[in-house]
Amino acid sequence: MKLKIRALLASALLGLFASSPMLAQAEPARQFVLGNGMKVIVKEDRRAPTAVQMVWYKVGGIDEVNGLTGVSHALEHMMFKGTRNHKVGEFSRLVAELGGQENAFTANDFTAYFQQIEKSHLEKVMALEADRMANLQFDAAEFAKEIRVIMEERRWRTDDQPMGLLNEALNAAAWTAHPYHHPVVGWMDDLQHMSVQDIAAWYRQWYAPNNATLVVAGDVDAQRVLALARKYFGKIPARRLPAGKPQNEPQQLGMRRVTVKAPAENPYVVMAWKTPALRQVEQDQDVYALDVLSAVLDGYDNARLSASLVRTGGKATAVGASYSGVARGPVLFTLEGSPAEGVTTAQLEGLLRGEVERIAREGVSEQELQRVKTQLIASQVYKRDSVFGQAMEIGMMETAGLGQQNIDRIIERLKSVTAAQVQAVAQQYFQDDTLTVATLVPLPLAGKKPAPPPAGLLH
Repeated sequence: MKLKIRALLASALLGLFASSPMLAQAEPARQFVLGNGMKVIVKEDRRAPTAVQMVWYKVGGIDEVNGLTGVSHALEHMMFKGTRNHKVGEFSRLVAELGGQENAFTANDFTAYFQQIEKSHLEKVMALEADRMANLQFDAAEFAKEIRVIMEERRWRTDDQPMGLLNEALNAAAWTAHPYHHPVVGWMDDLQHMSVQDIAAWYRQWYAPNNATLVVAGDVDAQRVLALARKYFGKIPARRLPAGKPQNEPQQLGMRRVTVKAPAENPYVVMAWKTPALRQVEQDQDVYALDVLSAVLDGYDNARLSASLVRTGGKATAVGASYSGVARGPVLFTLEGSPAEGVTTAQLEGLLRGEVERIAREGVSEQELQRVKTQLIASQVYKRDSVFGQAMEIGMMETAGLGQQNIDRIIERLKSVTAAQVQAVAQQYFQDDTLTVATLVPLPLAGKKPAPPPAGLLH
């Protein structure tokens, strides 16, 4: 689950739309650090009597090693299996009785847990979340049941889905040394050999207050939230965290190709180039230009890829461009699509690359650049209305090491991107030596339809 930089626009609309009464009421987030090292960030938004609590742990697929892939996701599942104070399933039952919603998600860079509740119930869910940070229990029988659920989840989301298989193969080919090589859900063989002891050890290694960020957004008072955080999380002792190693990806020395044959209706191709990630908000200008380039290609309904290859040219039935600079590890810029009848994936590759090459040769006009920037902002207006969305932005920025206080500054940097900078990154980063191509070759479906998700795949 990586975040495009332009998704952060939701948090900067105050500066861009100051005339809006709704946005003019926005206040900056308040940030604190507890004595045990846990970061607490509070975003007050009093438009509705609700609150969102999120706890973000800085651990995910990027921290895993061979033989233990998928352990972060498996631990996420076990976090709902009881503590010394609450029985299996009681966490979800109690949140539901409060009229709230809760869930969790694991990605390459983090694992996060959330509850959406009426504001008066914040203290109750904070107590529940702190309890499982400190007191999780690991029952072998519960693990045996849950690991079967996780393996079925892998089958449903990846093994039985041609696009899931294609994306997994793309990442495995693009990254040879970096942990992004591995799927977040884990390789099936690792899941089959995972033990409850592996999960317990991972919990003890990483689930510490000094490796977590508490984000609370909604109709709350920052000082009250801080007092509650001290009461429930502040008494949990800090732990010594594992010393991480960079696991830098070696230089790619030529184009890589991978083919996936799977039952599917249509062929598909994804091209992925290694590009810079955002590390220094003030210095990394190419990151912002790449994000604008992605928007020029695929940032609105009539963007270049769709207009040229689907609507006018009829060469593809679906196209897309994607770039995310916000990540703990390295990142890719992707072009992808499904060819129309009579067009091969090889031909579509050339057509997709041709759109970038056209920008490299001719650039973009000031009019198009301004239209794209307007679209980037307008597409995020309603996200500003979501308390959950604000909490997500804060958590992702903090986990990526960029700091939530830089959200507004990133918007300013995006606004400053010039047409010349967009043309320059189109010229610089789309070479064969940094390219990985994944192609889906469809096999007959044999009358099969995708199965519905199995019962129990809540998380």
